[in-house]
Amino acid sequence: MSERTMTQRVWPRHALPVAALVWVLAGCGADKPPQATAPTPADPMVASQDAGTDDSTAQAVAEESAAPTSAANVNAEPAGFDPASLAVSTAALGAFPYFSLPDGYLAKGEKMLDFGQMAVWTGERHEIVEGKVAVIGIVHDRKAGKAFSLLEVTRNFEQVISEAGGVKVFSGKVPNEHRNDADAKAAMADYHPQAKCWPNDDVHVYALRRPDGLTWVRLCGNRGFAGLMVADVGALKTTAALLPASALKQQLDGTGKVALQVNFATDKTDILADSLPQIDQVVQLLKDDPGLQLAVNGHTDNTGDAARNKRLSEGRAQAVVKAIVDKGIDATRLDAKGFGDTQPVAGNDTDAGKAQNRRVELVKR
Repeated sequence: MSERTMTQRVWPRHALPVAALVWVLAGCGADKPPQATAPTPADPMVASQDAGTDDSTAQAVAEESAAPTSAANVNAEPAGFDPASLAVSTAALGAFPYFSLPDGYLAKGEKMLDFGQMAVWTGERHEIVEGKVAVIGIVHDRKAGKAFSLLEVTRNFEQVISEAGGVKVFSGKVPNEHRNDADAKAAMADYHPQAKCWPNDDVHVYALRRPDGLTWVRLCGNRGFAGLMVADVGALKTTAALLPASALKQQLDGTGKVALQVNFATDKTDILADSLPQIDQVVQLLKDDPGLQLAVNGHTDNTGDAARNKRLSEGRAQAVVKAIVDKGIDATRLDAKGFGDTQPVAGNDTDAGKAQNRRVELVKR
């Protein structure tokens, strides 16, 4: 993975040291036995993490087997936080994703999506946010002799987000029982481990209400790296066009197959409502030509495990067949198969290419 330096800017913040004075009172009452002090449990993050590692494989293993840690620490807002309650900020933000890295730090595993998802912990649940998303892993510049300081990174972003009108919604560790929530894991599945951090790392979540919408910021980190995610909440601007039955027939007659961009729930086989009109056109195609028989082939991009992709593609092909059969088409005219990521029609090195590879194809039998 290549590293590149983002536009640099420093926002200094001088935090005063705080000294804590603890008085120990000794009791001498003869009628009360001395009380033993409870042992302090080891810090699981210190015990389980390598301070300097940026090995993605080790992080992925830790993600699946996150050790229990202390309860979450909610700093700023109550559990029922409502972004609509925020005052609208008029601060000038500049170009998305609005916040550059501090001096001496580099981006790793960077990804920019015109439309994507991210999960933010609000203190009581994971909120799955959709819209324009920036995902950035943050590491220190070793060549420049820079040492990594999570405190430095955290304080920098805390100050600039606050100056922009952002409010801290949560700060601490996500409760252990919620670290592997299925929807949250699915929303973050495609992101580099150093951008989403380990499940037991500290997380800071901010909300920023702008005149034209809402922005969420998620910052996480440990002793070796940090991760930044920024999302402008927004609806998908549909660019795919519905292929009517006549267009489906024309392509099938010409090439013997046609690709449908059927949309499914993330990491699932559930067909989204916006794709049901396309299913209706396939039904119409089969009604117009009673002798037509089709293979329904599912395909994925190359994200994740190949065997799992094959199972997912098979499940999605079967879901399309079921949707067609439920509308009155004889099941013997259809055959569902899944090919996973083995038959790409575009490169998997761009988001646009991956979108093309995630498809359902109708093939004449």
